[in-house]
Amino acid sequence: MKIAKAYATPSSIIKSNYSIKFSDMKTIIEKDAALLTLINVITVEPEKQSELLKLLVEATNKVFNKLPGFVSANFHSSLDGTKIVNYAQWKSEGDFKNMQQHEEAKVYMGKATKLAIKLEPAFYTVEHVNHI
Repeated sequence: MKIAKAYATPSSIIKSNYSIKFSDMKTIIEKDAALLTLINVITVEPEKQSELLKLLVEATNKVFNKLPGFVSANFHSSLDGTKIVNYAQWKSEGDFKNMQQHEEAKVYMGKATKLAIKLEPAFYTVEHVNHI
């Protein structure tokens, strides 16, 4: 059985009185966090899942995590090999839009688009979190 993989970029968010300081950022899922959340469900041929996942991690490590406003990126691969889910966070929609105009980011996004069957990105808000 193939085990699902998750990749996260190194980071940490320090919260104090609901203000967020971005230093060593990491993924935080919290209703009142002032972050833009992008969830992208990517459909891929099973034989290309590993290649696409490697490309996305490389793009994140070499480009995205060095851009202003980047907070975190997490990648999950489906057990059947047909999906990759990217759960990413940015400080603002403006930061995300600036990333889309970055030349190196465009190159990686173009390569990812060619490997994928379908990309379904959307912005989300956190409505509820339940922790034990």
